[in-house]
Amino acid sequence: MYERDFKAYLAYAGSRDAALDPTTLARWRTHLAQDTEMSPNTINRMLSAVKRIMREAAEQKYTTHENAAAFERVSGVMVRALRERVKTTARTKIEPEDMKRLTEAPGTDTLVGLRDTALLHTLASSGLRVSELASLTKAQVVRRGRSYFLSVMGKTDVEHRDTPLSPAAYAAIMLWLEKRPVESEYIFTSFDGRGDSRVNDKPMSEVGVWKLIVKYAGEMGIKNVKPHDFRRFVGTELASKDIRKVQKALGHKRIETTAKHYVLDELEGGLTDNLH
Repeated sequence: MYERDFKAYLAYAGSRDAALDPTTLARWRTHLAQDTEMSPNTINRMLSAVKRIMREAAEQKYTTHENAAAFERVSGVMVRALRERVKTTARTKIEPEDMKRLTEAPGTDTLVGLRDTALLHTLASSGLRVSELASLTKAQVVRRGRSYFLSVMGKTDVEHRDTPLSPAAYAAIMLWLEKRPVESEYIFTSFDGRGDSRVNDKPMSEVGVWKLIVKYAGEMGIKNVKPHDFRRFVGTELASKDIRKVQKALGHKRIETTAKHYVLDELEGGLTDNLH
């Protein structure tokens, strides 16, 4: 994601000198706000990516710390000013019964179905990001007692963290790996075209995972489902029990992030009944 956002910035800048000028970032912000239909959240994410890379560039002496600090001072866009661009479908809450239908949708009669069943079960019980799932290896599956975990290194992690894996997901992974006709360190490998005989040893791409999820959600009649909605499903279900466990499972450094983005509690009817 950082690479994609920074390439977009470089394309706008047009030259190295312009890219290293913080006023170019300010002009890019204005361009994104006035000349595109991007949501304010997307724009602010893109700006943050550039700032983060500039900080790293300063650490590696490609630019000065003073210049990186000037990039930091470029403010983001106000969400309120562009609120009409915020999609109402940005967060799709998947109910447990719909998640059960989704994870069972691929079936297990084919190799593709075995892989996809394992993949959906893994997402639905671990809360992994798509990037973490696409690159998942067999060595990252850990068993402790009767429980299963995945040892992952997320985008903000400084060391590996454990995230939960359900017994159903573990069983689906083991069945897929047992039936897969090729050896690979990666769990979710891709297929060259259509047909079970075309499985290879290369990991799936993030785009491939995204398309797979959209495909099965569409077949189940569940609209606007994205990979991150699986992560939000795990966070939402766990938050009803213990928000601290959600923070740990999802790898958030700050519990405020967990509360803001992954707790989708809705007001219950009758909350103010009999107050007086």
